[in-house]
Amino acid sequence: MLSRLFLPSALLLLIYGFWVSPEFKIIAAGVAIFLFGMVYLEQGFKVFTGGLLENILQKTTDKVWKSLSFGIVSTAILQSSSLVSVIVISFLSAGLIGLAAGVGIIFGANLGSTAGAWLVAVFGLKVKLSSYAMPMLVIGLLLKTQRAKQLNGFGFILLGIGFLFLGIHYMKEGFEAFKSAIDLAEYAMDGFAGLMVYTMIGMVATVIMQSTNATMVLTFSALAIGQLSYENALAIAIGSNVGTTITAILGAISANAEGKRLAVAHLTFNVITAMLAIILIEPLINLVNHIAEYHGVASNNYTLKLAIFHTLFNILGMLTLLPFLGLMVKWLQSLFRDQSAAKPLNLASHDETEPEKAIYLNPVTLSYPDTAMRAMTRECAHLYRNALEIICYSIYLSGEKLRETDNLQELVRNWKREEQPWSIKDLYIRHIKGIYADIIQYSGALEGRLPKQQAQELFALKVACRDFVQAIKHVKHIYKNMGKYTDSENEQIREQYNQLRLCIASVLKLVDLLGVKRRYSHIREHTDQLKQELREQDEQTNTALNELIRSGQVDAYMASSLLNDSAHVHDACTNLIDGAVIMLTRDSQEYHDFDVTPEVASS
Repeated sequence: MLSRLFLPSALLLLIYGFWVSPEFKIIAAGVAIFLFGMVYLEQGFKVFTGGLLENILQKTTDKVWKSLSFGIVSTAILQSSSLVSVIVISFLSAGLIGLAAGVGIIFGANLGSTAGAWLVAVFGLKVKLSSYAMPMLVIGLLLKTQRAKQLNGFGFILLGIGFLFLGIHYMKEGFEAFKSAIDLAEYAMDGFAGLMVYTMIGMVATVIMQSTNATMVLTFSALAIGQLSYENALAIAIGSNVGTTITAILGAISANAEGKRLAVAHLTFNVITAMLAIILIEPLINLVNHIAEYHGVASNNYTLKLAIFHTLFNILGMLTLLPFLGLMVKWLQSLFRDQSAAKPLNLASHDETEPEKAIYLNPVTLSYPDTAMRAMTRECAHLYRNALEIICYSIYLSGEKLRETDNLQELVRNWKREEQPWSIKDLYIRHIKGIYADIIQYSGALEGRLPKQQAQELFALKVACRDFVQAIKHVKHIYKNMGKYTDSENEQIREQYNQLRLCIASVLKLVDLLGVKRRYSHIREHTDQLKQELREQDEQTNTALNELIRSGQVDAYMASSLLNDSAHVHDACTNLIDGAVIMLTRDSQEYHDFDVTPEVASS
């Protein structure tokens, strides 16, 4: 209800503001142009930071100080702690970095976000930025129309900077014009009440604009011409730090448990930092005065003092929380259940009713090909793990028992699930269909963004997923007969069906063993040998079946069931082998020549 009322209310307030105050139009236009510039700047940097950002991330996660440095530098360059936090959440969800490293980057990003405040305080309000903005916009527009990727990206960056400068210019001009009509300084509030009210204003403004920089530029502009008191400006700076977390929270909604943990870390850091700043406001103001005096900053240069304060309380928050980083990570890990990855699906305690969805695929990663491909690989492995459990279920085994045993024949003969209340179709809908649909949708959105080699690798992954899904559809046909004939009083038919169970179990066991990093030739050698054994198994089943029919040990009904089920087992095993080979060797030269024109249909 509130979300439906927000847009109409905001539009009505804006229209009213435009009607009663021409100066408000200029300020609002300045904010809009500034935010538009940030969008262009983000698009431009994405052209240059795709693989580079991922490579740097992989080298800056082994130590806390490296994570902090990455957060500081990347945010200072990208000029958006919100953007960095969303990118880091997506990288964390894809498994590119660990939680401790992600939290370190978030700590650094909050400090890096103060770089924009310094630029505005030192240059933005003393120089006529519009004179620099115009050439940048013209040249940027020209470069943006070029087909060359890097020229196009540089054009976006120039347009972004140009619009940022133009937005700052209009905000400053708007407040100067506003001063002659209304003196906002009359609404200044002193004491604790003023601190809390203006902190809330800073938070709300940042949530609405989703940009700390936009809030701070407005604050600097109003402060520079005396429309805002220094103490109230400090409070807005504190509030803007809390408000900026909304973007990270929104970005974490579609993320897995790790992404949600990082969003909570971002919110926790900013809230604690804001609380420290409020509690220690007087000592911080005194420290700012001492630092300003020491560096020769005029006592009435409140814009520079605000920049110092903004930096100072973020450093305070970082230094306060860094010693507790390990405890914070443990606390975050306890907040959300990790449904990912490493835990195989446990059908023995299966009580889920909602269809399972992809856990690694985050739309944000689509702009970063290497990370997106890693996310796709992990999601395909997630699909395979679920497929393995369902296939084990279909032959009355479990994935856990399969992984633990060294004697498959003994396992097949002596162990069987006591009760299996779900059909293979139910399990497929709950644990495969949703993941597979997400993989197809994500890969469709990703394909046009990839260079040829990665596009071919992506297609290979889709083929592997299709093979795993097809394997489940084959075992679905044998499930009923498998239950019926493994409990049959006819020893001969029971033995034949146990051989089919053993065949599938052997393939699954070998695929698991080949999951350990091995040479491409070694994998090919084993899988080719396994396919040869499958062909021999087919021949042996056919020979044994003829003898059993001739001797009258099985009737024609049993024989037809065994013949059909044997074909399904052969096809399921072949699909599993083919899918596993692709997953394990997709980066080999063989898949660089994949024909990517056929479509893999969702089912």
